[in-house]
Amino acid sequence: MEIRKIREADNIQVAHLIRSILEDMEVPKEGTAYADAALDNMYAAYQRSRCDFYVVDLEGEIIGCGGIAPLAHYGGNLCELQKMYVSRGHRGKGLAQKIVQTCLDTAVNFGFEGCYLETLPSMEMAQKLYLKNGFEYLKEPLGNTGHTACSVRMLKAF
Repeated sequence: MEIRKIREADNIQVAHLIRSILEDMEVPKEGTAYADAALDNMYAAYQRSRCDFYVVDLEGEIIGCGGIAPLAHYGGNLCELQKMYVSRGHRGKGLAQKIVQTCLDTAVNFGFEGCYLETLPSMEMAQKLYLKNGFEYLKEPLGNTGHTACSVRMLKAF
C-alpha cells in the first residue's frame, strides 16, 4: 500500500470511489462533492499551482483519497482539504490520518496559513479525525466551495 499523487489513469477509480461512498452514506447529490464537475477528471483538476491530490493505492486498487487546493473565492491564504474519503472496508486502520497528515504537510510546504474544510453533520467520525488534527469548528463558511449541503465547517491555522 502506498499514498501517492494522483495519476491520470486513476480518474475512473477515484470518481467511482467518491460517488460510491457518498451514495452509501445517502448524502445529497447536489451541494456536495458528488456533483462537482471535476470529479470525473481529478488528475487535471489538481494540476494547478499549490494543488495536490493523493490516493491510497493498494495493489492497483484506489481505496482512499484526499487533496488540497487554494480555497475558492477567498481573499486570504487558506487552502481547502478536499474529497477526503476512505472506502468502507479499509476504515479504522489509520489511512485517513495518513491522508490528512500528507495533505497538511503539503499545505505547510506550499506556504498556506491554514486549512479549511466542509463536511456533513452525519460524518461524525471524520469530524473526530479533524478535531484530533487541530481543526476547530466555524459558525460561518469561508470562501464559496459550492458545497451548500455541507453545513459543518472547520479550520486549522498553521
